[in-house]
Amino acid sequence: METLAHQIDQSLHDIVLCSENQLEILVGTCQSGVTLTNTQEHILMLIENNSYTNTEIARQLNVSQAAITKAIKSLIAQEMLVAVRDSKDARVVRYSLTETAKPIAAEHAHHHAHTIASYKELLSAYSESEQAVISRFLTDLVGKIKKS
Repeated sequence: METLAHQIDQSLHDIVLCSENQLEILVGTCQSGVTLTNTQEHILMLIENNSYTNTEIARQLNVSQAAITKAIKSLIAQEMLVAVRDSKDARVVRYSLTETAKPIAAEHAHHHAHTIASYKELLSAYSESEQAVISRFLTDLVGKIKKS
């Protein structure tokens, strides 16, 4: 058990290093060639089919509004997003993708699907009862970390 505890500690350390300053961990890399942060790509994916306000994006991604504002300003400067006044309330600003951003948003969504497929492939090597133990362990681990 001692060795497994150390393996968990090292695994979490490796995950933190891989995810440092990222909103998520994805398997593989995006191929668009455009230099965006993970958060910026995720914003594009999120608003691919809907226009959202800054607050709605922050809530959806569970990220601070300040971080979203910074990311959105950069995306507007790179001509990936446009700000549009809400037709019902002109005080409300919503964001929509430009044509330039649409392929990047689609690629990020594909990257998400690839990541989930990779996890499913990895899990297929384990029996249903082993998967139940893994699920319970991850739930308990995240619960313990969040209480810290």
